[in-house]
Amino acid sequence: MNRLLSFILFLFISISHSQTFTGTVLDLVTNEPLESVSVYFDNTTIGTSTNNKGEFSIDYTEAIQSNLVISFLGYEKVFIVDYRSQNDVKILLKESVNELDVIVIDADDGMTRALKMKKFKQEFLGKSENGKSCKILNEKDIKLRYNKRDKTITAWSNTPILVKNKNLQYEISFEIIDFEMTLGNWGVSSVVYSGTSFFKDLDKKQKKRITKNRLNTYKGSVQHFIRALYNQQLKEEGYIFGVKGFVVNPYNYFSLSTVDDYGCKTITLKEKLDIFYKGTIESIIQTSISEFKIDQYGNYAPIENVLFGGNMGSQRVGDSLPLDYGLDNID
Repeated sequence: MNRLLSFILFLFISISHSQTFTGTVLDLVTNEPLESVSVYFDNTTIGTSTNNKGEFSIDYTEAIQSNLVISFLGYEKVFIVDYRSQNDVKILLKESVNELDVIVIDADDGMTRALKMKKFKQEFLGKSENGKSCKILNEKDIKLRYNKRDKTITAWSNTPILVKNKNLQYEISFEIIDFEMTLGNWGVSSVVYSGTSFFKDLDKKQKKRITKNRLNTYKGSVQHFIRALYNQQLKEEGYIFGVKGFVVNPYNYFSLSTVDDYGCKTITLKEKLDIFYKGTIESIIQTSISEFKIDQYGNYAPIENVLFGGNMGSQRVGDSLPLDYGLDNID
């Protein structure tokens, strides 16, 4: 199951339409300012970097629910969750030690690097047309290891993985936290990965072809589905639901609360549902908890307990859009 968004958290506090968060990034030991540190809201196009004094300023709106990521090569990342309740903060970065690099990775582990890389790209980027259009710009930075006993492929990188998505015209900087692929008798049996990402929009001229590709990718995605569920417009947005082969009314299975003080709704799901978009594209939703939260922007939490299968579950980095996609159309 794709856990690309596993670090997105809900921040249930009262907020205004637009705010600015400021801070200074320093080395923990020397207390010297760090220049060119990346500062971004996870899985969005909203980011900046520190100046020569280690200072930064970043704007956000009520639609942004992601962690704020502070990232610099050679240092441990810092995640700021409560940026709405503080400002002008001092952030101390600690130099990182990657224990995985201690492993001798040049030894023969039973699988060639070329084959490991091929399998990694298929499951990381995806097998869709969007996934196939992606190119990793720094493959040499990716480290891969095959465990013969467990039949698993593990991947990591000390630098962000840079992905150029030709179809959607984004350059994605993905800082991988973990990636593990388990091989079965008939191919890949499971993939679990997580990380933080920043999207750079390459479509400056807003070409019609790219706009169409992005819209087609959005329609029928998890992001689109959650927004439609929040607004109780599942039918209007083209969704049909089934249980054991029979078409059902989704609102007999989804229970939605009224909007709380923080703009969120509490959702309960009676049992696993089959989801059909436009009547043909099939997905599955089930939960491992009694209730979860959603908002009008497509955020949901806790992410690890809301499980998608089928088409939605197979979407990978190549099919991902930033969380702020389409927010100009939301009041």
